[in-house]
Amino acid sequence: MIHLINMTDWLDRAEALDALGIRAQTLYAYVSRGLIEARRAPGGRRSQYRAADVAALADRRGRSRASAAIAAGAMAWGEPSVVTAISTVHRGSLIYRGRDAVAFARDASLEATADLLWDSPEPTLFDVPAGAAATPFLALAGLLQDAEAALGRGHHRLCRDARRAVAHLAGACGIPEGRAPLHQGLARLWSLDAATADRVRQALVLLADHELNASTFATRVAASTGAPIAACLMAGLSALSGPRHGGAAAAVLRLVDEAAATGPRAAVRACLDRGGALPGFGHPLYPEGDVRAAALGAVLPADPLLDAVRDCAAEATGARPNIDFALTALVRTAGLPRSAPFTIFLLGRSLGWAAHAMEQGRQGSLIRPRARYEGRRGPADRAGS
Repeated sequence: MIHLINMTDWLDRAEALDALGIRAQTLYAYVSRGLIEARRAPGGRRSQYRAADVAALADRRGRSRASAAIAAGAMAWGEPSVVTAISTVHRGSLIYRGRDAVAFARDASLEATADLLWDSPEPTLFDVPAGAAATPFLALAGLLQDAEAALGRGHHRLCRDARRAVAHLAGACGIPEGRAPLHQGLARLWSLDAATADRVRQALVLLADHELNASTFATRVAASTGAPIAACLMAGLSALSGPRHGGAAAAVLRLVDEAAATGPRAAVRACLDRGGALPGFGHPLYPEGDVRAAALGAVLPADPLLDAVRDCAAEATGARPNIDFALTALVRTAGLPRSAPFTIFLLGRSLGWAAHAMEQGRQGSLIRPRARYEGRRGPADRAGS
């Protein structure tokens, strides 16, 4: 199996107090409010405090409290800014509507995941059409010709629109016509055995939602205007297509290609020299390691080259693999096409987009933040005036 490193880091009381610059009473208050997790030190009576919680709180306390700075900070891994009951990352665990996503993904189909995330009034089936569009963008664009605005429509009808949109996306990805579970459709498309098809199923479910990521935020912005479900998914797809989001696994594949050609250590060093970061490693929401990558990696066959890349990355940066690395491992060990990571990401995450589009529509508020203008304000600002 491909082993994805996972370690826990705890601080004693003195270290936590020093990091935060507070008194013991304040530390205990943070613990009681759930801001810092505490435990008994192994083999002792003293308490230890989760380092990731302490670091996050120290960072929060150190920021400027000016409203403009707070708002700007919220746009990049900052404080929560959108109310949702769909999913969250809490203390390193991914939660889908109160359920641990890793545990849920062990057996659940993508259709059951839609039922959960959408709070669907009836069991979900995706009726993949014949004669599907050539690309996911064209598939959604075709639906927009007669789509109805989501504003004011009932939940039952919105779920119907979501099922139709996801089915058309599946067809555009090459899944054959019919109502088979989508992971089975991918198995037919890629000629997979049962074990590999089940790993694809698990990857789809693990990718179904991830709270307010870039594509989901784009989806919610569109939904806040009352746009049709297909249009909201188009917004999410547009954001997903970028190399820093759904295209990240392609960069991991290039790193692995380089490792095969020049050796893992040289490839990792060259990648760091070029860009200062390694694709497929590290995630701000998982300081102790991406649980999705660990879950998927645990069921994949061994890949000595990927294991060597992982070990060299850990030695050079200390960063742990994320879901993009795990998708790359799935592609290599299953012999999938290089486009497979994006296909799996798209089909899985489209469920989350639909859930957020429906939730945002129910909230009824327009997402319209203000910009902080730093340009010229008039002739008086010009040099020499």
